[in-house]
Amino acid sequence: MSEYQYYEFQAIERPLTKDELEQVRGLSSRATISATHFVNEYHYGDFRGDERKLMEQLYDAHLYFANWGSRRLMLRLPTALLPARSAAPYCAEDALTRWTRKGHLLLDFSYQAEDGGEWDFETSFTLASFTTLRAELAAGDLRPLYLAWLSALTRWELEEDVDEDEYTSTLEPPVPAGLAHLTGPQQTLADFLHVDPHLLTAAARASGTAPSQAIDKDALIAWIRALPPHEKDSLLLDAALGTAPQPGPALLARHRTVSHGTAQPSAAARHRSAAELLDAAHEVRTEHTRQQEQARAQTRRAEQRARESHLDRLAENTQQAWQDIAHLIGKKQPGLYDTAVTLLKDLREVHDRAGTPEEFARRLHDLRERHRGKPSLMRRLTDAGLTAR
Repeated sequence: MSEYQYYEFQAIERPLTKDELEQVRGLSSRATISATHFVNEYHYGDFRGDERKLMEQLYDAHLYFANWGSRRLMLRLPTALLPARSAAPYCAEDALTRWTRKGHLLLDFSYQAEDGGEWDFETSFTLASFTTLRAELAAGDLRPLYLAWLSALTRWELEEDVDEDEYTSTLEPPVPAGLAHLTGPQQTLADFLHVDPHLLTAAARASGTAPSQAIDKDALIAWIRALPPHEKDSLLLDAALGTAPQPGPALLARHRTVSHGTAQPSAAARHRSAAELLDAAHEVRTEHTRQQEQARAQTRRAEQRARESHLDRLAENTQQAWQDIAHLIGKKQPGLYDTAVTLLKDLREVHDRAGTPEEFARRLHDLRERHRGKPSLMRRLTDAGLTAR
């Protein structure tokens, strides 16, 4: 059983300096490294670096996953865009941790498969699928954080030694708007963290509609013009010197808040308990199962009606069907043999419905005798149960 590990880092705010590149190159001789990216795959051995320190010092995003079920996504963004206190309510052991370092908030999303789980040799992710989450968080969209909390609850439900009172006393964090309609990166994060989709549906019942993320350029221009001159001068100076985070995300977040709000949660909303959410998820799952069974039953009925209609048409001219079978066999092609066998099986059912199975048996016997020198056809007939009765 071969091990597989994937490591990827990305610098977004600024590229690495020459000295920093040399530092990173010292960690791996096989990685693909540039001033903004680090990518490496391990089929044996381990990464020699410290992911936490690299994120604190150099990079803004990190992705890791292994085929034994370990998954990790780390994001770094300025505390001016997302204060640590905003992320605190969503932190949960083994799902989301957060800390600050030198004016940045670091978020560590993680998932660890239970011991004994099946190894995953097919799943593949790249960091590009997740980096937009950083901009969403910077704009005040806290849905990624709530998804991490749901991931923790999904795993918590599977534990066997949890007191029922804990489920009742544990309350959910503030529910952000838009849970019913996640962005693409948010849905990828939910899949990455194995969030129970039924639990997500239940949680979304208390989530309002997310405001549009479309930018009204004219409104943005008017808003920027109204900013105090000294503030605009300060923003431009910081951008030119690179002494502060890129101002774009913060400005857009402020503009969205003023114009049509963000996906941030409502402080007035009631916080549901973990027990309530899990019970609601069970109801969603039960209803989903019922709908699936109903849909399958409808499909079976439709298929049966189509089958009956086909047999009715075939029964109207069985002689033509026998002629078609003879024509197909006469071509001496394996694919057409299969078509002939299918038609014979249909004819058998037609004769059974009409109460004339003896006639079918007689004609099948004659057909087998006539073509007994065709071993490929004989084998197909036998495999299909088309033998003398």
